[in-house]
Amino acid sequence: MVDVLVIGAGLAGISAAIGAKESGKSVLVVSKALPTSSQSVMAQGGMNIALGNIDDDSVNLHISDTLKAAKDLADKEMVERMCKGGVEVAKFLEEIGVPFSRIEGANEPIKSIAQRKLGGASRVRACYAQDYTGLKLLHTLYDYALKIGVEFKSDLYLLDLVSLNGEVGGAYFLDSNSQVVKIDAKATILATGGYGGIYYNYTTNMHSTTGDGIACAIRAGGAISGAEFVQFHPTALKSSCVLISESARGEGGYLVNSDGERFVDELKPRDEVARAIFNEINSGKEVFLDLRHIDSKKILSLLPQEAELCKFYEGVDITKELVPIKSVAHYSMGGIAVDRDFFVEGLNRCLAVGECSNARVHGANRLGGNSLLEVIVFGLEAGKIASRIDGDRIDNDIDFKLPFNGDSINIYSLKERLGELIFKKAGIVREKSDLEELLNELDEMINIVNSGAIRDRSTNYNQELIEYLELKNSLLIAKAVALGALKRQESRGAHFRRDFPNMDDNFSKDIKISFEDLQ
Repeated sequence: MVDVLVIGAGLAGISAAIGAKESGKSVLVVSKALPTSSQSVMAQGGMNIALGNIDDDSVNLHISDTLKAAKDLADKEMVERMCKGGVEVAKFLEEIGVPFSRIEGANEPIKSIAQRKLGGASRVRACYAQDYTGLKLLHTLYDYALKIGVEFKSDLYLLDLVSLNGEVGGAYFLDSNSQVVKIDAKATILATGGYGGIYYNYTTNMHSTTGDGIACAIRAGGAISGAEFVQFHPTALKSSCVLISESARGEGGYLVNSDGERFVDELKPRDEVARAIFNEINSGKEVFLDLRHIDSKKILSLLPQEAELCKFYEGVDITKELVPIKSVAHYSMGGIAVDRDFFVEGLNRCLAVGECSNARVHGANRLGGNSLLEVIVFGLEAGKIASRIDGDRIDNDIDFKLPFNGDSINIYSLKERLGELIFKKAGIVREKSDLEELLNELDEMINIVNSGAIRDRSTNYNQELIEYLELKNSLLIAKAVALGALKRQESRGAHFRRDFPNMDDNFSKDIKISFEDLQ
């Protein structure tokens, strides 16, 4: 029996593991993919910390910007904890060797960290490592976690939590031989990431970001909070949905339409920029990112990944040509409902942190650069809190049957259908009739999947089996998104209702959805 079981090996999970291990506890991190393949490596632009290295920034300004973007749905105390924790995190990251980009002439290490301005920020605040910030943070923290003795196991797919009467004592996993593995734990931390992958083919996320941990928490008796708040990133490559970081606009890039006109302030909050792009495309125009006016040496020095991605996926030289873009699903502001110590509401001995958790710091719209700060500040905190938990082994078994009996279904066409449906009917702009149709179609898909069987009946490394289980979780989360969007009869941040275009004070609260609501 392990002291602390962390499920998920991205930045939130590894940070939580470090917090627990440095508190003297045995820690096991379990993930379905290798840690260095987690969604965290996709974060490019930077991590907000009010260091004031470039201008007169302050923690109070960072707090103010975050609360403003959240549209009255953030918890001020949690926002303050996140923003105030930034400087200590910067010192910690410096100590373990994160290779930040640098400015010259500083008299102490954290004062030499380069910063750039991202959307919605009133100051230059995002600390960065070229445009590989998430990758370099993750690799450095992973190395440090191994150094201090954190144990990792991958290729284990989360099936469900070990729970009884609201008490959680670990989790059940499926191994590469399709066998159920039970891991007992005194404390369990969910750090399984968001649910952007449910927008299949319309998302910057890896296809594996299907909300597995959130679905498990819901089935065990928890709830999802703010499911309707999905952030659509303004700039993804038109043909592939590959993310082009906000850092490209932070360094001075323009957004122009096919008439050559700039139509929006590029550094407004992401929800406003994404809707502006959506409206241009809906009017029949194309939209492009324009970096041609920026010195090519600067672009290749600060945005090397963006240059390579544009060349590989679009055949475009960003120093000389316009980059065709569109807005697609990117980040989940909603997540597992937790209290201020990250305990899952309705469950004992279980915490949730990172994008799978709604710690109420992003509200209706996340500032670019705040997610990396959240996962590390709160991840370290959650690990320390979990280290204080004690509990006994829970003896019960999971009733898991391989989906080999019944009429075969095409998992991949169903995933594509789900992605298209939810993007069109619960995407950047929504309305009642679309959401009601979506809920009906989701119920039909759920019935098809529950009664169907996969075509691959092998038990060794059966990828179709994993994708079948992910699809079941995706459908549950998609229904929560649609239901939350239907209930929120207003427009606020990333949630925009064509039939309710204004904010309404009656909805200045979270909408929570439980398993019973989804039946």
